Amino acid sequence: MGKPVSKELPETCNFVAIKELGMEDIVKISTIAQYNTMRGVTTKHPLITVIDLSKAQPMPAKTFNYGLYAVGLKETDYGQLRYGKRDYDYQEGSLIFIAPGQVIGVQPGVEVFATKGWALLFHPDLIKGTPLGKRIQDYSFFSYDVNEALHLSDKEKSIVIDCFSKIEYELDQNIDKHTKGLIASNIELLLNYCVRFYDRQFITRNIANKGILERFEYLLKNYFLSDKPQNEGLPSVAYCAEVLHLSPNYFGDLVKKETGISALEYIQSKVIDVAKERLFDRNKSASEIAYELGFKYPQHFTRLFKQKAGVTPNDYRTKN
Repeated sequence: MGKPVSKELPETCNFVAIKELGMEDIVKISTIAQYNTMRGVTTKHPLITVIDLSKAQPMPAKTFNYGLYAVGLKETDYGQLRYGKRDYDYQEGSLIFIAPGQVIGVQPGVEVFATKGWALLFHPDLIKGTPLGKRIQDYSFFSYDVNEALHLSDKEKSIVIDCFSKIEYELDQNIDKHTKGLIASNIELLLNYCVRFYDRQFITRNIANKGILERFEYLLKNYFLSDKPQNEGLPSVAYCAEVLHLSPNYFGDLVKKETGISALEYIQSKVIDVAKERLFDRNKSASEIAYELGFKYPQHFTRLFKQKAGVTPNDYRTKN
């Protein structure tokens, strides 16, 4: 769920996501009961839990590999999130999302999520066979980095807490044939609200997003002015996101929201723009230009060029 982080973290840090750990004894959290036991709360349902963090025990200082989905709401406003050597905007009223397979490191004296707030965790088995199970991958924010948390207004926070409360209400009832469907529907309602709130956040953070697009354009420009295309091939969405310190999903969603096209289409358009300029140099063949741009096979370049420009590279050169 992101890039490597520093092992030395200030006490004010409250959430750390780690990809390359260099740490031993990673604890796999496979069940809801296992997680609830660590937090000192009762397991009401084997596949889902909703926890009022002010009433829960802190997590032990270990590194955990989550086998569960998790949504955490922070209601306290102490300290800044420390991610590597940078501080990130993880304030009161922020939501973070964790998907199965992601790894969280908890330092001594440091709390996951917050000491006041809410945490929703559910096992993938809970949503199998439900409409939510079929579209859970559509909620791309589960793969966002921690610095891309969802920042809520007071009204939005109230809606999120209400969703938590509805799920908690179902957990307090006797399990029957309606339980799974109602819980899954309420989780889906929560996630659909989060989609709306992220769309709002992309708009309200428009200035910051424009800065990212400018850096993206600058990155592509310098990439094709260097020898990286010949050595490393065409720039991928994942590569650009990493250089810009963003997760691929967040980066892709941001580009789509700001430009109306996907990040891949944006990169391809830049490739074609550069190719058009170089085709005016008649000392180089279309195949040589293809290799210069990072294509392994000239025919792939010809196919993309025709798709985007409507003509083959040689036809474009002839007409111009």
